[in-house]
Amino acid sequence: MASQQTIDETKAIWRNADAVCFDVDSTVCKEEGLDELAKFCGKGEEVANWTKKAMGGSITFRVALTERLNLFRPSQLQIMKFKELHPLSLTPGIKELVKILTSKQKDVYLVSGGFRALIEPVASELGLPVENVHCNKLLFNSEGNYIGFDENQPTSASGGKTCVVAQLIEKNRYKSLVMIGDGMTDFEACPPAAAFIGFGGNIIREKVKQSASWFVTDMKELINELQDMNHSI
Repeated sequence: MASQQTIDETKAIWRNADAVCFDVDSTVCKEEGLDELAKFCGKGEEVANWTKKAMGGSITFRVALTERLNLFRPSQLQIMKFKELHPLSLTPGIKELVKILTSKQKDVYLVSGGFRALIEPVASELGLPVENVHCNKLLFNSEGNYIGFDENQPTSASGGKTCVVAQLIEKNRYKSLVMIGDGMTDFEACPPAAAFIGFGGNIIREKVKQSASWFVTDMKELINELQDMNHSI
């Protein structure tokens, strides 16, 4: 597990990684996309209350996702207006970090329990192809009304990020993939990821902070480690 590594071991894996998977909500972006969309649709408090309830129990991720979405059932038109009026904000430094990673020929992915409709614009802003986005997909009828989400996506179920990471490693034969995120679902993706880096720049989750061998609160910490030429491989 990631927690069994020393900070120096994790940093070494980070410097030599051939692929990096980023969580999106509260990591790549400052906000939680679904919560912000719910607020925009006038159901922010109800969804937040349900989220708190779900956090304390033994409810699966898929059930929690279903119940939260059923509270406000976002239409295609609402989502379009939300993206136009309240685009998600990138975390400071992430754009520079992704640029450095890609310049070093490291593959970068966004792996999220959030939704493609909200995340694809983020990938575009970061210069990442849509095929490097692994997340959930909302479903609509011919009138554009919400009818559910695609349950065939691995990220729609508990353990989804772990599944995606395993698939990426197998498909591309990565020797050293790193997972970065603010939540325990990100931490749990290591293994199969070679290392996990906890991120607390937007929100600090104590369990993640305690579990991660390397916990950062600024993307510059990750950038600096890549740019430090004094390190040897």
